[in-house]
Order: sequence, then C-alpha cells, then structure tokens
Amino acid sequence: MVTPSLPAAHSRHARSGTRRSGGSRRWTGWGFLAPFLVVFAFTLVAPVVYAIYLSFFQDRLVGGNVFAGFANYTAALHDPKFWSALRRVVLFFFVQVPIMLALSAFAALALDSARLRFPAFFRISLFLPYAVPSVVAALMWGFIYGTDFGLVGNINSAFGISLPDPLSNTWVLAAMGNIAAWGFIGYNMLILYSALRTVPKELYEAAEIDRAGTFAVIRAIKLPAMRSAFVVALIFSVIGSFQLFNEPNVLRTLAPNSISTNFTPNMYAYNLAFSGQQFNYAAAIAIIMGIITMVVAYVVQTVGIRKDGR
Repeated sequence: MVTPSLPAAHSRHARSGTRRSGGSRRWTGWGFLAPFLVVFAFTLVAPVVYAIYLSFFQDRLVGGNVFAGFANYTAALHDPKFWSALRRVVLFFFVQVPIMLALSAFAALALDSARLRFPAFFRISLFLPYAVPSVVAALMWGFIYGTDFGLVGNINSAFGISLPDPLSNTWVLAAMGNIAAWGFIGYNMLILYSALRTVPKELYEAAEIDRAGTFAVIRAIKLPAMRSAFVVALIFSVIGSFQLFNEPNVLRTLAPNSISTNFTPNMYAYNLAFSGQQFNYAAAIAIIMGIITMVVAYVVQTVGIRKDGR
C-alpha cells in the first residue's frame, strides 16, 4: 500500500478547508442580507404581488369575487376620470419640475461659487423644508393660501387689493407645485452641489489660465459636471410628480370645489378603494400608474445616460 506523501495530503486538506471557509463566508453574506430581504419582501414585493392579484378580479353582485382577466385594466384605459387625472400630473411635471430643478441648480452654483457668506447657513436653510413632512407642509401652505384667514387674506385686507385665490380652479395646481418646489429645492440642490464638489481643481486652474469668465466656467465645466446628477434628480422628480397625492388630498378639505376625488391618479385609486370599496379597480389603476412611472423614469434614465456618455 502506497502512503500519500505529506505535501499531497496537506494540499488536499488545504483545498477542503478553503471550500468550507468559502461556503461559510457565502452563508455569512446571506445572513447579513436576510433582514433586508425579509423587510423588502413584506413591504414591497408582497403588496405589489397582492395588488396585481386583486386587479384580475371583480366583486359582482351575482357570483361574488370572480376572475375577470384584464377587464379592470380595459375599464381604466377607457375611464375619462383616469385620463383627466393623468393629464393633470403630466402638466404638473412639465411645469413644476423644470422650475424646481432650475432653482436647485442656481442654488447649487451659488453655494459652489464661494461668494456667499455663511454658506453652511444657506445650505441648511434650503434643505430644512425637506425635513418637513409633506402633509404638514400642505397644511401649512393651505392656511397661508386662505383668502379668509390666511396670509393672502391678510394682504388683501391690509392693502385693499384682491389677490387671486391660490386654491381656485385656475391656480390650485400651481399652488401645489409651489408646495412641492418649496419642499424639494434643497434636496435637489444637495444632489447637484455634491456633483460640483467632485470637479477636479485642475479644470478651474486651466480656465483661470485661459482667462475664462464666470459664465464660461459654468457653461464649460460646471453644467457638464452636473449632468449625471440632473438625471438622478429628474428621475426622482418623475416618480414624485406621477405619484402626487399628499398635497391634493390635504388641500381638498380647504378647497373641495377645486380639488375633486379624482384630481390625481393616486388620489382616484385611494378614494375608489377606501370610499367606494372598489379594491379591484383601484388596484388596476395603481398598477397602470406604476407601469407608466417606470416607463417614463426608464426613458429619462436612458436618454440621460446616453447624452452623458457623449
């Protein structure tokens, strides 16, 4: 009988130990991920799966809850209330988001210029509204907009003028855009400002040697540096705009004649589910809005990355 040499036996033992340690490390990694995966499954995956399941059923007087296929989706796509609500959030996005991002970019450039005194104070002041919950912000601005009891009404009384009612049919969407911009300008400013802080100093030194002016530096160095950050901020803005809910839902108590129960798609789905007990139809509308939001966000990301690559 041939006895294996000591080096060979040692090598086999080392390989076996490596496999065991590799497997142990692999399971250790999954152990660290497990709490997140459990929370993710119960708070995101399970509700979405259940909503999809509900959207394929209908609660009928005869037969009870029965499988209806795509009937709820077909009804939603032919529902004028849904399309009216969708047009509002699209208009909200195309008007409010460019203004908000432009103001955020201006604030980021102002902070990066090093010409402001107490920049930390301005940075915190601009970001502070983001820390206010959106429901509280909507309530606060709703009372400011009041023509009988709020700031607008006080200005009208003090100066004998008649300012437009921010909660009227004409101005209520703009009033919501102002609330959203007030809350998120500081958040987007930090995203853009963080991108500016990564610009190499050599680029500024080269611009100084070439005697480039302030606007030339902004156009040639700072704006291209913020392009990727703009894409990120724009994606977040797409999601926030298409999921608009808190502002109209809170302001509706102050302006019921201007804000209907189907003012936005999310508000429409919410009222269908909890006021109309139409859970299946509400789930279908929510799924459709989720798909629309994902598609628009994906297009924005794809176009932004493509332009950034150039």
